Amino acid sequence: MGGGEQKYVQEAFDTNWVAPLGPNVNGFEKDLENYIEESSKVACLSSGTSALHLALILAKVSKDDEVICQSMTFSASANPIVYQGATPVFVDSEKETWNMCPKSLLEAIEDGISKGNKPKAVIVVHLYGMPAKMDEILAITNKYNITLIEDAAEALGSAYKGKKCGTFGDFGILSFNGNKIITTSGGGALVCKSDDDKQKAIFLATQARDNAPHYQHSHIGYNYRMSNITAGIGRGQMEVLDKHISYRRNNNEFYKDIFSNIEGVEVFKEPSTDYFSNHWLSAIVVDKSVTGFSREDLRLSLLEDNIESRPLWKPMHMQPVFKDCSYYGTSVSEELFENGLCLPSGSNLTEEDKERIKRSINKLINK
Repeated sequence: MGGGEQKYVQEAFDTNWVAPLGPNVNGFEKDLENYIEESSKVACLSSGTSALHLALILAKVSKDDEVICQSMTFSASANPIVYQGATPVFVDSEKETWNMCPKSLLEAIEDGISKGNKPKAVIVVHLYGMPAKMDEILAITNKYNITLIEDAAEALGSAYKGKKCGTFGDFGILSFNGNKIITTSGGGALVCKSDDDKQKAIFLATQARDNAPHYQHSHIGYNYRMSNITAGIGRGQMEVLDKHISYRRNNNEFYKDIFSNIEGVEVFKEPSTDYFSNHWLSAIVVDKSVTGFSREDLRLSLLEDNIESRPLWKPMHMQPVFKDCSYYGTSVSEELFENGLCLPSGSNLTEEDKERIKRSINKLINK
């Protein structure tokens, strides 16, 4: 917390605005619109997952449609596809950004079309805050006139060629879950190109109640709107967002310095100046054949010193729940999962914390 959140929350209590509407909700949406720019319209919701679900509904994804999704991601990127009765089709990553491989995406689209089932939408993820290769991906989705949904849940503040993540696709997804770069405890947002789509999303998120004096519903609705109290936390968090991004980026520099002279360890970083990552999480890939120790050796060594680290996301095409889904690509995401490790990356890491992490890492390296 940055310290400014309480005044917005207190205002919600003082004015008795505690429902899923109110001045903080409107203000948080405006704060986000001003931050990401590009004339985007933002609807604040209960989670990033609910935002993705509504994006699929607005994209008219329905039963038996196919939706292409990046395999290297958290399951919340793929689950809403199934909510709609549609079928996920997973695509491998490329090695530079660890995000959706344009070549594999093109293969998946063309194969779907050849089978008479043109994909209805594509979900690209900006993994760990790293922007995907948006020029190449947009060229493909535009060519085939397929709705592009950007999962920028981990990438608030990240940018590609100066343009904020979440503003490239037809829809963008933001998350304010407890582990994100700013948090509202729970919460998310849908980024839209038009106010019309924003209002449709809000309508569906508030149980799709028709404009009538009585309760009338012509559409299936959802209880997906953000509360005024939660939005108050978000307004306070926006005041420290850029500071939190600088902390995360400093963490990445810290790890680059630690591993700068260690052969066989690659720190995840921007491939060029076209990319600006918030470095929500800092991660490494370990080549055991060079280092003499594996990703798992390092994870367990850190754990001995009560320092938590985790393997990278297990790709969706390797998950039991999606084992029957189609997959296009090679083994990039599988190798990243096998050899990659997410390191402590919180905005509140102290210099003492960093020294403890450094000692623990060096302990294994120097064995």
